[in-house]
Amino acid sequence: MARYRFETDEHVLFRETLRKFLSKEAVPHYEEWEKNRLIPVSFWRELGEMGFLCPQVEEQYGGLGLDFSFGVIIGEEMERVGAGLTGVGLHNDIVVPYIESYGMEEQKKRWLPGCITADFITGVAMTEPGTGSDLANIRTTAIKDGDHYVVNGQKTFITNGVNGNLFLVVVKTDPQAEPKHRGISLLMIEEGLPGFTKGRKLDKVGMHSQDTAELYFEDCRVPVGNLIGGEGKGFGCLMEKLQQERLLVALSAQTASEDMLEMTLDYVKSREAFGKPIGSFQNTQFKLAEIATKVELGKAFLESLIEDHLAGKDVVTKVSMAKYWITETAREISGECMQLHGGYGYMEEYKIARRYRDIPVASIYAGTNEIMKMIIAKNMGL
Repeated sequence: MARYRFETDEHVLFRETLRKFLSKEAVPHYEEWEKNRLIPVSFWRELGEMGFLCPQVEEQYGGLGLDFSFGVIIGEEMERVGAGLTGVGLHNDIVVPYIESYGMEEQKKRWLPGCITADFITGVAMTEPGTGSDLANIRTTAIKDGDHYVVNGQKTFITNGVNGNLFLVVVKTDPQAEPKHRGISLLMIEEGLPGFTKGRKLDKVGMHSQDTAELYFEDCRVPVGNLIGGEGKGFGCLMEKLQQERLLVALSAQTASEDMLEMTLDYVKSREAFGKPIGSFQNTQFKLAEIATKVELGKAFLESLIEDHLAGKDVVTKVSMAKYWITETAREISGECMQLHGGYGYMEEYKIARRYRDIPVASIYAGTNEIMKMIIAKNMGL
């Protein structure tokens, strides 16, 4: 059954195939991955073999030539399993599109086929210990020396930082540029280059199976042929791609909200207190009615944004609204649903506990929700 207006029979079949695959290859192993704090690379390779890595890439590079609507389906089905699978969406729909949009033909041939098979697992290295959302003030430098850039700096909170071996790194090729953002460029840096090392796997409050790490660059010589989008053009490239990234974050939070509503409805119908199901109490009914309303509002708003994005429209303001409101709402819903589970909601064996600790970071990454409000206000003329 189609979930969105834009879905065709092809979409429905794609979703069914993916869901069956995940029920066999991901769901039974997910708790183990959470305990190990890592999703095995073998799972990535299986995704590649099934056509679920970068399906939007053109057929000449090994892809299926599909559009972002199939990325929406992958994002939802991954989130249904658990937020720890978010690195797949980051690879498919955030990092690889930079190569597709801004890469030269030689770069596309060099990297895209491997991104489809998981020979390359990608990450984006923006955040630094002292900058956070302040991209214009990053300190990682890439100074040109002949046919190489010499890179020095540190990145942190890097999704796919452990499994990843190809990173889109935001650097300053002109540290003296004014305004500062004009000195920003993008380099693709492969694991194995001398001077590039990985730090510790970061121990997060939630999203345990999603590997997150620090990256270090010390006199790392990167060929000039790894520059993406042109020198000094990095900030503009980032701004163009952030609409889709933030839309994906809103999509994940919306899927998590729907999942929490579904599991809590099932729980209150079966759990009894004072001789009757807790779903029969007025407080429970009112809470779930409120949650269901918020979920429906989020779903309708998100669907309209996905359609506009697929049509190539500029919906930066509305996407900022969706990213802020849907992630905040998901966080509220996680607390309400945990409360309705009672003491069991605090037990690791119940999925709501994992949802409760996984969802808060969605308000932080891809630009904090405070940044989203600044964008909205600016575009209102304030």
